[in-house]
Amino acid sequence: MKQLYAMLAAALSEGKDAALCSIIEDHGSAPRGSGAKMAVFRDGSTLGTVGGGALEYACIRLAKDALIKERSAVEAFHLAPNEAADIGMVCGGNVLVHIGFIGAGNEHAALFGKASSLVEEQDETWLVTKVEGEAAPVGIYGRDALLFGTGPDAAHIMHLFGSRPKRDGAYYAEPLSRGERVLIFGGGHVSQQLAAVLHRTGFSVAVYEDRADFAQRALFPHAKEIICAAYKDALAHIGVTEGDYAVIMTRGHQDDYTVLRQMLRTNACYIGVIGSRRKVAVTNEKLLQEGFSEADLRRIHSPIGLPIGAETPAEIAVSIAAELILERAKRTGGKHL
Repeated sequence: MKQLYAMLAAALSEGKDAALCSIIEDHGSAPRGSGAKMAVFRDGSTLGTVGGGALEYACIRLAKDALIKERSAVEAFHLAPNEAADIGMVCGGNVLVHIGFIGAGNEHAALFGKASSLVEEQDETWLVTKVEGEAAPVGIYGRDALLFGTGPDAAHIMHLFGSRPKRDGAYYAEPLSRGERVLIFGGGHVSQQLAAVLHRTGFSVAVYEDRADFAQRALFPHAKEIICAAYKDALAHIGVTEGDYAVIMTRGHQDDYTVLRQMLRTNACYIGVIGSRRKVAVTNEKLLQEGFSEADLRRIHSPIGLPIGAETPAEIAVSIAAELILERAKRTGGKHL
């Protein structure tokens, strides 16, 4: 989404009008859920996707019409055969799509540029759109106030501010940043591959490594933050929140353990440690002897990653990223679990 917003902002600043198709409600088995977006331009080019197939084709057609009329609209689609308004899909669900006309110019370009810059931030923010009438984007909100753009007082729409997109009446709010940061401890080959995959799947990444040669921007070009410090001092250098995912894969078992015992004293939503089942057993025994509880041990994901038969650093990174995506979906109510 960060890239879509950035490219949309650039197009608007270049004088190109757009129609932004957004799924604002979904029910049943739809290919994409609320929050999926696709921008359509007058030349027929597009950015993003609302699910492909007949649904996307229909949305492009409606977007072109919105660009001609310079008006916004809301359209309901039934994704099952033999229903009213059947569009030839067999998913079985229903979606409501807002097709918002966005006129070119600096005002809208600035709004989406700001949205792009906030996607990977830790502070919670929401993009709010008016989906009734002819209006489209409204503004960007923090938990208690309007931060950018125009719109109603935050107190009137605060009930829309959650971890999932939500519509109520005329307004639709979707989280830009949800405080979802992955703390990768260790800068080795798997970490380098993992950071790249996580960046592409919408996580903010911070890398913590005690070796200067492995704490280099060249190795982690997409990391939001790179920290080079002793593992024993991790909590002195980073503040861990309940929106953080800790992935521990340092160069040795002792360093892994040093970080793990610190993470268990935080409210991180996910704690994963790379290693074998024997390592898990030994680590658990040490933690119990040190006074950690069985409940503490149940917080640890180890061996880390989904069991997909991964062997290479890239494959292992994919398996770990898949597990983090699954955990994120569980936390935020993702529909494809």
